[in-house]
Parts: sequence; C-alpha cells; structure tokens
Amino acid sequence: MKFTIGFDKRDKDKIFSYFEEIMKENRWSEGKFTELFEEKWAKWNNAYAVAFSSWAGASLAALEYYNLRKKVILCPSNTFMATPLVNMHLECNVEFVDCNKFDLCVNFDDLKEKIKKYRPSAVWLVHIGGHIAFQVNEIASYCKDKGIILLEDCAHSHGASWNGRRPGIFGDAGVYSFYATKTITTGEGGMLVTKNKDLADFARKFRNYGKFEYNVKGLNFRMNEFTAAIGCAQIDSLDEITEWKNSYVKKHLDSKFKKRVVLPEGMVSGYYKYIVFEPIENSTGKVYDAPCHKILKKAYELPDTDWVAKNHWCVPLYYKGDLI
Repeated sequence: MKFTIGFDKRDKDKIFSYFEEIMKENRWSEGKFTELFEEKWAKWNNAYAVAFSSWAGASLAALEYYNLRKKVILCPSNTFMATPLVNMHLECNVEFVDCNKFDLCVNFDDLKEKIKKYRPSAVWLVHIGGHIAFQVNEIASYCKDKGIILLEDCAHSHGASWNGRRPGIFGDAGVYSFYATKTITTGEGGMLVTKNKDLADFARKFRNYGKFEYNVKGLNFRMNEFTAAIGCAQIDSLDEITEWKNSYVKKHLDSKFKKRVVLPEGMVSGYYKYIVFEPIENSTGKVYDAPCHKILKKAYELPDTDWVAKNHWCVPLYYKGDLI
C-alpha cells in the first residue's frame, strides 16, 4: 500500500544541522537530542516523557513497572496485533473487548461486563484513527474505582486533545509510536508518557539495561540521537500539521461524507485517519480489517468489532501531500 510520510520538507535543513552537530560531538546515543525530544514532548503532553526505540519497548516498561507479567489483561480487538502481543510476550492472559461503531474504540458497557467476567489487572484503551476514545473519561474513572491499571495506546493520536487534555494522561500511562506512517514520525521509535514520576524514572532505567544499579531488569530500548533529532524537528511542526489537517477536513471532507466519525464537542483529532462508513473508490484501506480475537482464534463473538472491520474506509489525507 502506497503512503505518504507526513513530513514538512521545510524541516530538512534543521534536521541536517542537527545531524552535523551530532557528528561533530561524536555522541550518537544517550545525548542532547534524546533529552531535548523528551523535554519537548513532555511540554506538549503535560506529562513526564521517556523516549524509546519502539512502541513495544515503552509498553514493556509500563507492564513491568506495574508488575503485570502473567496477569489478566483486557484489550480491544479492533487494534493492531502489537497491543495484545506485547502482553503475551510477558505471558499475560489476554482477553478482548468489543468496540463502538461510532468511534471504533473500546465499548464501555462491554468493558464493564468483561471486567466482571475476567477480573483483569489492567486494561488497554486504544485511541483509534487520531481521535481520543469518546468514552475515555468513563473508562478511566471506572478503572480507577476498581483498582485496575489503565494503559493508553496512543500510537495514532499525535496532535489530539479533548478540552485541552492530551492522550496518555487519562490513565496510568500512555505509549506513542513514531513508525513511518504516523502523523509525525522518526521512522521508528516510541514515547512513554505518564503523570507518575516513579514510572518515568523506572522507564529510563528499563530502556538501558537498568544501568547502573541494575535493580531494574531492563534491556536495550534506547533511542539513538539521529532518531531523536528528527523527533525534535517533527514535534515543532505537530501543532501546524494538526491545524492544517483539521482545516482541510472542515473545508473539503466533512460536507462530502455524512457517514463518518463525528467528534464530540471540544475534541481535536490528529487525523491519522479520516474514517467513513461508506465505500469509496480511492480509499487508503481500512484502519484494521482483521480483528485480533479472530487472528488469535478466540471462541467468542464481538459483533460491533466485526461490523467495523467490514464497514469502514479511510479517505486519503496527507499533510500538504498528494491528495489522491
């Protein structure tokens, strides 16, 4: 599938100057730009931010901090397989929750039923398509009351907000991805965000083998300086990219597509995807067309997840790119 990387070409000179500085200082890891990227992201997200070489590494750090190895964890089935797989890597028992048709995210009513049935230690809430899950406040409040850890998969939600609150701070931790297709990208990479300073401190140890005390049994999930330098330039453009996409959507798409995801009052989407519920000729495909519970051959039905997989399409929307 062809895709256009959402990169502002005006940033090339800035990035090349960053690369020259890295080459001159001869420090290619654990340096200035990783710290700067974290500072910039922390300011944007209003949370502690810890950079990783991947979404998976950041997620593993959160799972290990909350001692979730071999525990029961609930995930939406309408997500990328990375969400359940990272838990399965820690031998967790993963069960799935249905989604809503209106936002493609976790269905709160089904979540409550699954919590009663499976008694999980943690729940993953995935923000699909660039917007924040519409029922995030109810889900966060319910999980807090039940003593359940809430982890937010923010891989799609760069640029999003709801009444000024950013993804990743409704629950206990959030994890972003900077894979090549994302609204802003570093090629590969991830960012853990949290209001919990202890988790942030743990995560910094976890990504670097637990050095130097080795009380944290971590591995190598460090972000290199060249990747971080790209991230520094990209996040400087994030607000402009988000504004451009929202302006384009209002001017050219909303009036054309009546059967679409309609955002609630006060929500801004990063529009990683513009999702409609009618077939279109030039669709860039579906967000996900194979539900995780089907891939993993779970012996139960999630009807709205199955409906969404078959009945949504994505309208091309690339930041100042070719709108095919």
